[in-house]
Amino acid sequence: MSRTSAPADSTPVEQTPADAPLTHGLKQRHLSMIALGGVIGAGLFVGSGTAIAAAGPSIVLAYALSGALVMLVMRMLGEMSAANPASGSFSVHAERAIGPWAGFTAGWSFWFLLCVAVGLEGIGAAKIMTGWFPGTAEWAWVALFMVVFCVTNLAAVKNFGEFEFWFAALKVAAIVIFLAIGTLAITGLLPGTEAPGTTNLTGHGGFLPSGSEGLIVGLLASVFAYGGLETVTIAAAESEHPVQGVAKAVRTAMWRIGVFYIGSMAVVVTLLPWTDKAVAEKGPYVATLEHLDIPYAGQIMNVVVLVALLSAMNANIYGASRMANSLVARGQGPKALGRISGGVPRIAVLMSSVIGFVCVLLSYWRPNDVFLWLLNMIGAIILVVWIFIAVSQLVLRRRLEREAPEKLVVRMWAYPYLTYAALAGMAAVFVLMAREEGTRNQLYATGALTLALAVAGYVLQRTRKDSREV
Repeated sequence: MSRTSAPADSTPVEQTPADAPLTHGLKQRHLSMIALGGVIGAGLFVGSGTAIAAAGPSIVLAYALSGALVMLVMRMLGEMSAANPASGSFSVHAERAIGPWAGFTAGWSFWFLLCVAVGLEGIGAAKIMTGWFPGTAEWAWVALFMVVFCVTNLAAVKNFGEFEFWFAALKVAAIVIFLAIGTLAITGLLPGTEAPGTTNLTGHGGFLPSGSEGLIVGLLASVFAYGGLETVTIAAAESEHPVQGVAKAVRTAMWRIGVFYIGSMAVVVTLLPWTDKAVAEKGPYVATLEHLDIPYAGQIMNVVVLVALLSAMNANIYGASRMANSLVARGQGPKALGRISGGVPRIAVLMSSVIGFVCVLLSYWRPNDVFLWLLNMIGAIILVVWIFIAVSQLVLRRRLEREAPEKLVVRMWAYPYLTYAALAGMAAVFVLMAREEGTRNQLYATGALTLALAVAGYVLQRTRKDSREV
């Protein structure tokens, strides 16, 4: 059975004669660094600034709460992926647990999210390049990045692994250096600085300067900053030791989230007044380093943000192509997308890259209607995916305990209570999104997309069932 297919208790796999299995070209060092660096996205370096401006010092609490939710999701996903490694990851698990329509909905919604995200990350990277090279066209930079990463992913999975290994290494190094400098400054050990104490944490309106509303805005912003964690479970299926790789990645997720996200936010709000306009305008990392008179802080962080954006582009093209390939292998998409050559789903790679570039062109041609509509539709997709993960884990855990307990290499904590707690947390985030004017349209647009995909998936499921019965 192909690793991209669902087991026998699911819909039978339909493959074309040209189909061949994906290779296992990712080494353990690749998977380890993908897991380590996948949590560090451009949203952490730049997007967190607006969250701090809204929540003040309570952003640390917001990231801790959302981080706890993400850790539960990763633990659930890790349990299922270690038991059944598949490049379709949660889409395969949803199909096995709930039905083909659920795998269809979770998989194609995530594919759509990744394709649009590729375009957004390309635009962000292009803006940095045009700042360094005034007069150059943004679209040309995006096209260049698209070609580079498309070719990289077309060649072999080990190329993706190598790019991500070094991208992740640079991001991790940047975060570690920032935390080291920040810790020295907080303790007063950095030359030319004095320990700030709790002045910035309790002054300027206190720890909750904007009350619960500010905390809610910060919480919503922080939830969506954790994107990218799912890639490691997709990549694990093409690694040398998928089960061990997933288990290790999941078990280290807690300290990675705690150190990189919560630790960074704590450093920023301890060293800087949250009211400092530079936090939102320049980003919290640049603002903090400039506050400490670190030379060339702005340009150094621009390089780091560029690396984070390019890393995300590379990972999202990879993830989108593997998700599409897995869906096709299970009879839930156009067969052409499932063609594998040299161990790589090359048509899926090309299609995912093209869709990403079309999104970039729409940002120039139709920024106020079509492109805005696309942005709203992807706004809450990650939450939809997390719900599928939690429901799937509830079902599959019972099945594994009954049929194959030896496959439970990774176990969800306090099952089923923490799974239910995570579902309650996701429901709470949906309610908060509905309350906030800035996120309400995203919730509605994502809901419409999810409903349309669920209906299409159910119709496909019924059609295939009827055709088999004839």
